[in-house]
Amino acid sequence: MQINYSYESVPTIERFSNDDSFVRGIMGPFGSGKSAGCTVEIIRRAMAQEPDATGVRRTRWAIIRNTYKQLENTTIKTFEQWLPFNLCGRYYKAEHRFVCTCFPNVEFEVLFLALDRPEQIANLLSLELTGAWVNEARDVPKSIIDGLCGRVGRYPAKKDGGASWWGVFMDTNPPDDDSWWYKYFEENCPSNAKVFKQPSGLSPEAENIKNLPDNYYTNLAVGKDPDYIKVYIKGEYGYVKDGKPVYTDYSDFLHCNDDVVLPDPESGIKFFRGWDFGLTPACCFSFLAPNGQWVVFDEMTAESSGIDKFSDAVLQHCILEYPNIEWVDIGDPAGNQRVQTDERTCFDVLWGKNINIMGGDQDPNIRIESVRYALTRISDGVPCFKLTTKCSKLRKGFQGRYQYRRMQTAAERYVDKPDKNDYSHVHDALQYVATYLFADRLRGIKPYKEQLPIAAMTFDSIVEEQEYNKWN
Repeated sequence: MQINYSYESVPTIERFSNDDSFVRGIMGPFGSGKSAGCTVEIIRRAMAQEPDATGVRRTRWAIIRNTYKQLENTTIKTFEQWLPFNLCGRYYKAEHRFVCTCFPNVEFEVLFLALDRPEQIANLLSLELTGAWVNEARDVPKSIIDGLCGRVGRYPAKKDGGASWWGVFMDTNPPDDDSWWYKYFEENCPSNAKVFKQPSGLSPEAENIKNLPDNYYTNLAVGKDPDYIKVYIKGEYGYVKDGKPVYTDYSDFLHCNDDVVLPDPESGIKFFRGWDFGLTPACCFSFLAPNGQWVVFDEMTAESSGIDKFSDAVLQHCILEYPNIEWVDIGDPAGNQRVQTDERTCFDVLWGKNINIMGGDQDPNIRIESVRYALTRISDGVPCFKLTTKCSKLRKGFQGRYQYRRMQTAAERYVDKPDKNDYSHVHDALQYVATYLFADRLRGIKPYKEQLPIAAMTFDSIVEEQEYNKWN
């Protein structure tokens, strides 16, 4: 049996296939033919392979998806639309392996691999491949992509002529600008990689329109929020909320702006640093204005860093950016607990560096409500909470990335604690300061300055003292 394809009829395939970058990605909206383009690219590359000594063009490919369910329900079905298994070769279902023999003097093997089973990941890192296609790559860890790059170009073997072309190509709906995809293609821009961006589904240049229902993207946009339209219809980088935002009261228009002038350190204004510990530590920087507005103006985060190294970075940052400021430090009270591997606590480490840290409230509900207390109040005609754009992770967390994870049920239900992710650590740090300032108010306790040591002064007494210092 012989099958002929018009490659130019497949969206993006003409531009995509003319590029020889080692790593290539297609990014675009729903229904734009990305998967079809990658399927045809495997066929095209297999047919372009130089024949071996027997006159046969042999190649081996891996097709990767995040879970087996996704692989079976979408990726394999798309592939089979172009190469029906019962007509074009033989499919070994138990092995999720297809051998195509329908083209004259061409034989290529395709391995369908999911990443939700440990043995699949182990097998992936021991394969000898010509190339690979990663479907919906934004859901696949960068470490898998890195490992995959080391497995391509190994088949056919050099003694059999070697691979005429080898590499990794991927397709995806657009991820957000915090993703590894964005960092790889937009920030690092390696010389052997390239991303192909499809036009918006709402533009005259939209691809694959003739294979979609009339007014497909226009109808798809009806009733959707702007973030959904940006990602799934316009094909732009963005973030679509999957869980439930923790702070539904946050308004980026109302609460975020850079009209902030740091007070004079000699003015008596209290400056705060909030700390979260662990191997992903975070610190946020804020002050409480005399009118009661809590202004959060900076943040620091780290990955795979202990508190000793991270605190040095924080101190250095403060010396360079905020000299002469005396800080009130509040952190996770768990930082005062010893672990078996080290007699020193996180608090011990900070105290040793003259950071006189105190523990905030550990109750998750009090912590969240303390932040919400500031978000929902107005003082002197201005919001009681202000955030600058310098606090990028806090800001994105407020916009929905700090969220309650949706439960895998038919009903729309969510877990009762915020999900631990890249945005939760700096929000934890912020919450400890919030409990220091506002938790007593939530509990109906009004603190009085004369009853409190300076280190324990909270919202009312701080505002009173700052107002007193302003006029005396």
